[in-house]
Amino acid sequence: MVAVPKQVAGNSMLGNSSIWGDVKCNSYLLFHGETALRNGLRAFLYFLGLAYCFIGLSAITARFFRSMENIVKHSRTVVEVDPHTNTEIIKQEKVWNYATADITLLAFGTSFPQISLATIDAIRNIGSLYAGGLGPGTLLGSAAFDLFPIHAVCVVVPKAGELKKISDIGVWLVELFWSFWAYAWLYIILEVWTPKVVTIWEALLTVLMYGLLLIHAYAQDKRWPYISLPLTRGERPEDWVPAEVASVSCEDDVYGGYTEILAVEEDKNEEIVDILSFHSEKREHSIYRKVPAAEDSVESSNRPFQKEINLEDLHVLQLWKKQFMDALTLESQSRKLNNAHLRVARILWQSLLAPWRLLFAFVPPYQIAHGWIAFICSLLFISGIAYIVTELTDIISCVTGINAYVIAFTALAAGTSWPDLVASKIAAERQLTADSAIANITCSNSVNIYVGIGIPWLINTAYNFITYGEPLRIENAEGLGFTLMVFFSTSVGCISVLVVRRLILGAELGGPRFWAWVTSVFFMLLWLIFVVLSSLRVSGVI
Repeated sequence: MVAVPKQVAGNSMLGNSSIWGDVKCNSYLLFHGETALRNGLRAFLYFLGLAYCFIGLSAITARFFRSMENIVKHSRTVVEVDPHTNTEIIKQEKVWNYATADITLLAFGTSFPQISLATIDAIRNIGSLYAGGLGPGTLLGSAAFDLFPIHAVCVVVPKAGELKKISDIGVWLVELFWSFWAYAWLYIILEVWTPKVVTIWEALLTVLMYGLLLIHAYAQDKRWPYISLPLTRGERPEDWVPAEVASVSCEDDVYGGYTEILAVEEDKNEEIVDILSFHSEKREHSIYRKVPAAEDSVESSNRPFQKEINLEDLHVLQLWKKQFMDALTLESQSRKLNNAHLRVARILWQSLLAPWRLLFAFVPPYQIAHGWIAFICSLLFISGIAYIVTELTDIISCVTGINAYVIAFTALAAGTSWPDLVASKIAAERQLTADSAIANITCSNSVNIYVGIGIPWLINTAYNFITYGEPLRIENAEGLGFTLMVFFSTSVGCISVLVVRRLILGAELGGPRFWAWVTSVFFMLLWLIFVVLSSLRVSGVI
């Protein structure tokens, strides 16, 4: 018996099929009574739910970052023999180098919401000859959000007159090349090589190109002969952040990502957490951080701790217990805010976050296994939220009549790209150079295509090839190709401005406040051009 594939299992690039749409409109998310409500009210409630999911993504991303920091700062003991004195030299060597950490942990982690959403969309459409449009639409929109609004934020983040430039131009050029090639390659697949069709070999090559990016960036960072560009590396600190900056305030900084959403004036003497890495001033000693002893946590679980304890001596269950205690504590640091309105806003914000904090307290402490268990569990929670987001998007598209693809590359792209914004903003604020802030943008765009689109397409093409012997069809390849062309054109304008800033001002980020804001506004205009033109194309206006 010959298996007959489903024609359209879910939402296509152009929207939902009528039969499938009726099913989704008549479905409910939480209770039966939803379908009896007016579509306008349903859409409002679903949009609120979508926004709350995005807050949850920011919350779990904050815990994910802390686990990533523990992974990146991990070092190993290396014993070398001095050839002259024949004596052993013991030194600490980082397991992760800068370029690899940026492309893997940072870029992959911040892009994981989009990757999860695209993978879930592919699994829902498995068995269909047509690829789902929700994932690719979100990933392309996320790429535009990364390149334009996040650059717009990062360029004004440094203090007035402060210049932050890319120290390793060679690595950035490699990352930039692979970022541009990712979108050129996608256009070749859709419009040139096998128009409107994706084969299993094209999907496999797309995924393998992520490995080529890793190898090329590592080779450039290590200055391998014949492979790397002959460019000298600029002055770069040994540690990613100064030792006086890379200190920790309190365990509540696990939720430091929340304060990036609600901007308030904090005490200037408050210690801060770097988004990427912690380092001790003396590498030969164990890493120490301020954690609460039993007597220290009586007054407030959110105040800076007064006693320093080696984390290796603190029991895991105590750390986990404290996560739940902190999750149930709503007082925060509002006492430090002089403005009563800000204190009320902070308390309301903490109350809104309480359910997410309690849920994510189940993530094991990041001190276990150098942060790897917390890292993996955080990604699982992100996948769960991404699944809810896909369901909400389907219903919103149905009850409002808005094309699912438009929702994908606008609202979904902006919401799922919030971790990228937080990561790049904090890196631009607290690092001495612009390398990681900008690398997170360019590398995330590469990850979006090579992994975010490559893996879902590989799942669908492999299933179709094995089951039906058919390739995967892209229903709206022309619209997707048009979006790629618009993105490519506007991205050239964005990169050109960064190059001009480097030549004139000497740095990509910061500088005179007037020119920083002019650059920021220009980047936002590019994003609006991308969104408007892509939306008009999908709607059939152009």
